[in-house]
Amino acid sequence: MLYSLGSALLANEAMEQQHSLPMPPLVYGLIVMGVLLTLMIVTVSFSNVRNRHEAVEEHIDPHKQHANNHDHGEANRH
Repeated sequence: MLYSLGSALLANEAMEQQHSLPMPPLVYGLIVMGVLLTLMIVTVSFSNVRNRHEAVEEHIDPHKQHANNHDHGEANRH
C-alpha cells in the first residue's frame, strides 16, 4: 500500500512539472474580465434599438398559407 501511495505522489510531482501555465493565473482572469466587459458594452449599446421606431401594425393577409392567429379573427371580418 505504501508503494502505491509513493508512486502516486511521484506521478503527481511529475505532472505538475510538465504542465505549467504559460501565463500567471491573474492574467487569465484579466483577459476573461476584459472579454466579459466588452460583451456587456456591446449589449448595453444595442439596448435602445427597439426605441428608434414606432411600432407598425401587422398587415392582415387572409391568403396566408400558415395562419398564426395573431389577428384574433380580424381577417374573417372583412
